[in-house]
Amino acid sequence: MEETISALSILHNAYPNKNVYFTEQFTSSTIDFQGDLKWHLKNVIIGSMRNSSKNALEWNLADDGSFGPHTPGGCSICKGAITVSSSENFICNVGYYIIAHASKFVPQGSTGIGSNISGNLYNVAFITPTGEKVLIVENDGNSIEIFNIKFNEKWVTSSLEPGSVATYIWK
Repeated sequence: MEETISALSILHNAYPNKNVYFTEQFTSSTIDFQGDLKWHLKNVIIGSMRNSSKNALEWNLADDGSFGPHTPGGCSICKGAITVSSSENFICNVGYYIIAHASKFVPQGSTGIGSNISGNLYNVAFITPTGEKVLIVENDGNSIEIFNIKFNEKWVTSSLEPGSVATYIWK
């Protein structure tokens, strides 16, 4: 998908007065948590936001243990962000954690700010309406990555395990 996610920027550049929205990506019940977390953060959250999308939307908010309900012919393996087994019992699935990295820390009205992709560290940065800076980073490599975050001549050094994702916030 990383080869095609840039199509969002091509579309935005062709029609700069129109908004671009990335919608209807799903997590499958047949894929593992770690693989989905890594792929979706890199491509859906980071990839779409670096390529002019106004949003990143996972398809399914909630389902039951049988991946329903869905329309006839609908996806029978699509896993919701949460699986509801009763009014008091639910499980947070990978979709919940994928979206949480952005939805919890990047409120409506936030604006994308520049950040650079360095090696295996895919990232996207924002400034919120309250002036906080938010950086979402995913380590797409197979080893620990040590990196610096620089803003206004101040530096912080951090590291991420392979396949890990972190959200950094500062004023």
